[in-house]
Parts: sequence; C-alpha cells; structure tokens
Amino acid sequence: MTTTNEHPRQHRPPTTRMPWPALLAMALTGFIVIATETMPAGLLHPISAGLHTSEGAAGQLVSAYALGTVIAAVPAILLTQGARRKPLLLIGILGFLVTNTVTALAPDLAVILIARLVAGAFSGLLWGMLAGYARRIVPEELKGRALAIAMAGTPVALAIGTPLGSWIGTTVSWRWSFGAMSILAVVALVLAGVVAPNVTGEPAALRLPLRRVVAIPGVAAILLVVFTWMLAHNIMYTYISSYLASALLGLPVDLALVVFGVAALVGIWLTGVVVDRHLRQMTLVSILAFMLAAVILFLGQHHTVMVVAALAIWGLAFGGAATQLQTAMGRASGESADVANALLTVVFNLAILVAGIGGALVIGRNTTLLPVVMFALAALALVVTAVGRGAAFRRDR
Repeated sequence: MTTTNEHPRQHRPPTTRMPWPALLAMALTGFIVIATETMPAGLLHPISAGLHTSEGAAGQLVSAYALGTVIAAVPAILLTQGARRKPLLLIGILGFLVTNTVTALAPDLAVILIARLVAGAFSGLLWGMLAGYARRIVPEELKGRALAIAMAGTPVALAIGTPLGSWIGTTVSWRWSFGAMSILAVVALVLAGVVAPNVTGEPAALRLPLRRVVAIPGVAAILLVVFTWMLAHNIMYTYISSYLASALLGLPVDLALVVFGVAALVGIWLTGVVVDRHLRQMTLVSILAFMLAAVILFLGQHHTVMVVAALAIWGLAFGGAATQLQTAMGRASGESADVANALLTVVFNLAILVAGIGGALVIGRNTTLLPVVMFALAALALVVTAVGRGAAFRRDR
C-alpha cells in the first residue's frame, strides 16, 4: 500500500501503456473548464441583451472568472500539495456543476459575476493540479504525450464547446449554454469517480517555498511567455464578435469559432506528436504562426477568405500552446511542478483578466487595432522564448 510520504516517481505504472480512461476523464474536465471560461466570448450580444447591459460589461464575465483563478490558484495548490489527487479532481468538477447551474439560473449580472468568480477559483485548483496529475501516472518517456491527451479538452472546447454554446445561446437562450456545462459536469464527475487513479500529492520533504519555486532557473521566463502570449490571444479571442461585426463580413461568430477550434485540434495533435522531442522548435514555430495570423487579421479584415485563413492559422498555432508551456514548466521546475503550474495558471488567468479589461478599452477606441495589439504582444513572447534556450526553453537534443 502506498503512503503520502512516498516519492511521486514511485507511482509509475508497471508498463508503458497509456492510461487512456483516466487521461480522457481529465480531458473532459479540461473541456468543461475552458468551455465555461470562454463561453461569454460567443455570447456577448445575447448576454448583454438578456441582462440589459453593454457588451463591454458582459465581457467582464470572462474577467471575473479569471480574477477568481488569480486569487485562488496558488493558495489552493499550496494548501493541497500533500492531498491525494482524485478527491481534489472530484471537488473541482463538483464546483463547476454548482457554479454553472447558478449562472444558468441567476436573475441578474451581479449574481453571475459572483458565480463566475467562484468558478474561476475552482479552475485555479484544477489547472494547478491536472498537469502534474497527468504526468505523474505515466513513465518519463510518455509524460509529454500524456499531458497532450489530458490537455486535449482545451482545443476541443474551443472547436466545439464555445461555438456550440454560442449557437445554443443565439437560437434558444444563453442560459441553456451554461446549463449544458452543468450536465457535462455530472458526466465528468461519474467518469472521474470510476477511472481516475488516486495517486498521492507531493511529499513534504520535496516541497519548496513559493519564492524558491519562482527562483528556479527558467520558471520566470516561462511565466513571462505565458503572460504575453495568453494576453495576445485573449485580447483578440474575447472580443472576436466585436472584431467580426466591425469588419462587416457577415461571418457568424459560431462559424468563426469552429474554424479556429478545428484548427486548434490539429495543433494539439501535432504538439502531442513532437513535444517530447522538439519542444523548443515547436514553441518558436507556434508563436511565429500566431504572429502571421495577427498580420492577416489586420490586413485582410474586410476579406472573408483572408479572415477565415487567419482564424485557421491562429487555431493551428495556438492549439498546442498550453501543452507546450506546461511541458516547458514541468521540465524546468522538476519536483516542484504542481506549484510551478499553479503559478502558470495564475499568470495565464491574469492575462485573461487584463485582456477582458484592455480589450474593452481597445474596442471603445478602434476595434481594428485588436490584431495590432495581438501581434506586438506575441512578438515579445517570441523574443523571450528565443532567448530562453538555457533553462526555460532548452535546446532539444
């Protein structure tokens, strides 16, 4: 029988088989987390009309969620480092069941913002432990691939969840979009309860203080890339409906999100294939392609074909971003991966928070500037990634 004082690496499976059921349960959980987070991006108009508020105010549903994650992620992981992973996973899923149900039934914007804040807190708990959980249940040579599978819920949510939520919200009611997330949470709760392994947390002897985790070579650089790249993405993604409306293309938001999301699925697949061997090259190419998409979105904003092409390139480039960055963080932080990934989650959602507020300011002035901001921030991420060939984004052997 295992105890909580055992070294995490003692939990390696006896074979090199991939634990598909457990990883798929994590992927479904990630799907719910991301779909819940990004749902307002495709529902700004229905939500603002239903609640009698502006689209900028409706966009703060994303910011409130991100704020909850920023506040809760690090404390949640620090307090639960030694806890077994399965109960934490179940608690996190249950949190989404409750908060999405409250959102679907809430009478006004204030109640929804509170529910979103709490949902963000549960997101912080889940994202802080899911990456380490997935990597801990497979051998060393499969860690990157296992992480890609566990994180596959992200591009699937972008490809299917957000567009489907947008379609439900525009054809039936935006409240049913969040209700659907509650139903999926019930499914995830049952699935995880049956198939997820109950591995231990991090032994006390291996835990580092937060300041020492930040000081690990490469960690700070990776966090900077996370912030700039995620801010570049979310400042555009959160207000994609505003961008499309200003371009006067007649391209439906749900269709645009499908194009982005399907391409993102290809991106996560490509990342899963090569991330264990070519992490640095993959990350650099992804950011460069992301910048190309920003250029096309700016120059071709009045041409439907060019915008659709840009959306596809954007999705392809961004689909594997979470896996790439979490793999880099896992390699750099070693046995402190759970705390390091909690920091990554905080910075990720801080970028979302800033994007919600900053994007509202940009569209208040000139919506066509969104791709320019997207490009400039991604350029900074590219520079940091290129420079970090030592500890952060090591040269691949």
